[in-house]
Amino acid sequence: MQRNMMTFVEFPSSLRLLSATGELRMPFSEAVKYCILGISILLLLVALGILIWQIFRCFSLTHTSYPHQDTVNTDLLYSEEKASTAENYSAPPSTKVEDVRSEAHRLSRCLSQASFPPELSHAESDMREHQTIKKVHGSLRFSVYYDQLQACLVVTVLQVEGLVDSSQTSGLQPFVKIRLMLAGSEGTELESQEGQAMPPVLWTMLQEWRTRVVKGSCNPLYGDQFSCILQDDKDMIHRITLRMEVRDFDKFSRHTVLGEIRVPLGKLNISYPLELQEDLQIPQKDLVGEVLLTLKYLPTSQRLEVGLLKVRTALAQTSSDAALYARISIQCNQSKLRYQKTSAVPHSPVTVFNEVLMFSLPDVPLEQSKILVLVYETQSAGRSTKCLLGQLSIGKDRSSEDEHWTLMVRSVRQPVAKWHGLLI
Repeated sequence: MQRNMMTFVEFPSSLRLLSATGELRMPFSEAVKYCILGISILLLLVALGILIWQIFRCFSLTHTSYPHQDTVNTDLLYSEEKASTAENYSAPPSTKVEDVRSEAHRLSRCLSQASFPPELSHAESDMREHQTIKKVHGSLRFSVYYDQLQACLVVTVLQVEGLVDSSQTSGLQPFVKIRLMLAGSEGTELESQEGQAMPPVLWTMLQEWRTRVVKGSCNPLYGDQFSCILQDDKDMIHRITLRMEVRDFDKFSRHTVLGEIRVPLGKLNISYPLELQEDLQIPQKDLVGEVLLTLKYLPTSQRLEVGLLKVRTALAQTSSDAALYARISIQCNQSKLRYQKTSAVPHSPVTVFNEVLMFSLPDVPLEQSKILVLVYETQSAGRSTKCLLGQLSIGKDRSSEDEHWTLMVRSVRQPVAKWHGLLI
């Protein structure tokens, strides 16, 4: 009788994961199991919180953007419908939704920070240095000396006293700008920006200097000395006026004029150093040239053509390689929109340009625009040493330019020419 052989294999105790009832057993203690379960529940709660926050954020952005825009447009439409209903009750409902939106878009392109109150705006225009000053404080102490043997004029700026700091954010940073103005030939009769007749005298700027900037002082001391060689002309010194402006420095080069003094050298005996102290006065502008401009407006294509024909100046001590060029810009509510430059032309008593610059104004109202023309003198070698010769502005908001602007609007598609004074 054959015996059946049975072989028993013993498994290690670590592999016995199934109990007698078939349940899975983890080789961890009860404390570890509860820690893993707690971490899993915590991660699940964090994921659910992030999901709920994203859903709430999506709905909040939707409710704050679209309904607000619709409310603004509804108010504008309601005002239009209310006015039309008051005039005629039988008028149909308003259908100017697209017109109101397009008009609001055009106005938003034109409006700038300068159209708001000054306390809410930090934008300044390019004409800031010539703004109207109602009251001036302070005085300037300086000395003048003319050496007749060497025909050398020496000007020394000593001190500025009694300035008033009207700024609330930063202190004054005064400096002095000096110009030697030579009275030249007589020009055509022009009108100033206030509507009064200007003296028909063309001035020429011989030299221009500026002192160093003294920060945070209402009584700055300078001691800066400047000199230049004049022409061997005995009558020339009698036609020179010393113009000195006290300005507040601005890092964006839009310096505020605090006051100025004018000293005719022909009325003084400056054969020896003469020290003077003059009170600051309200700054005035000088006529340094005349510009012949043409304006033409094309309403269909919304284009404005500005033609620079001639620039007339009084020459004195001008180098042979001196040249003139103009920078013409379009402004709206004191915000510069776009500009163009002309080519450089050799400087002469009557500099002929004959250039027409075209500006496209698709989103800018014509009645709120203004033309600013700046004429620079530079050397033919390059424009790195440019010097501002003068500037002028043409616009509907300027009383002196209403005539030319009105003629341009009336003479549609026809160029209108007029002489304008170049001021500095």
